[in-house]
Amino acid sequence: MEKTPIQHTINDWGRRGIPFLFIIDFEQEKPLAWPLSQVPQNVLYNFNGKTNSSRIRQPLPEVPYFVKNPVSLEEYRTKFDAVIGALKQGNSYLLNLTTSTYVETNLELSTIFSNANSKYAVCIEDQFVSFSPETFVKIQGNYLYTYPMKGTINADLPEAQHRIMSDRKEEAEHATIVDLMRNDLSRVGREVTLVKYRYYEVLNVQGKKIGQVSSEIRAKLPQDFASNLGDILYSLLPAGSISGAPKQKTVELIRSIEAEPRGYYTGVAFYFDGKSLDSCVLIRFLEKNGQFRSGGGITAQSVLESEYQEMIDKVYVPFY
Repeated sequence: MEKTPIQHTINDWGRRGIPFLFIIDFEQEKPLAWPLSQVPQNVLYNFNGKTNSSRIRQPLPEVPYFVKNPVSLEEYRTKFDAVIGALKQGNSYLLNLTTSTYVETNLELSTIFSNANSKYAVCIEDQFVSFSPETFVKIQGNYLYTYPMKGTINADLPEAQHRIMSDRKEEAEHATIVDLMRNDLSRVGREVTLVKYRYYEVLNVQGKKIGQVSSEIRAKLPQDFASNLGDILYSLLPAGSISGAPKQKTVELIRSIEAEPRGYYTGVAFYFDGKSLDSCVLIRFLEKNGQFRSGGGITAQSVLESEYQEMIDKVYVPFY
């Protein structure tokens, strides 16, 4: 496959050790990349504390509000049934179905960014804000790491951790993504190792707690990997956790069933400091027009009402 201009650019910056920010949409049609010294003022980022923002929290409105207006269950059912049909035909084993929820709020995107309690936050002030809990890949030394996140639950429920860890549907979904990501890493590295499988974490969001399940996978990269950094990153796109398996066919189904481009939602943002790389999947995503994008993985064992509720539960801001 012919390399894109951005791949050549990232390869060059990697070879020369130039720190950069790279944001790419799910469809890989609108990549954005800047040396860190040239990131525009309206583009804000925070990668585990590495940020171009003072992080001074902007004051919240005296009475902040955040009202969800999700699509109806019947509207969601139409797409859900289409996914189940594709799964039964064997065209996919797991498909991440997403939709939009219109949100009424008096919170500015930059205010959400500055107050977000999240591992990652990315904001293009006239377009979107993402406060993502999910790492995509990291590069430290000559090792590439990925942390697929699959499985969420209301952590305030009795025995929440036991419930999700013993749920067969959730376990199968997670195993599918782990296998997919192990395969993806094997394309760019060697000695692919499952370091940690299905570990549980709790996030505090809007007065309640959400439990999530992740795994850690590692691969060893060639000594000269930085000269091919753009090629490596592109070969891993899109993220398996927000597409499905098998990836290529499932992405085709997503485009057909969702019937609208995702844009930067479920894309990836990369931060390179000249030696090490960190990145996040652009989820927990609010657009300037009030559309909050969310979704979840659908398998043959999925229950309509549960998936619909999970889609709604993921619509939140992480600070009140």
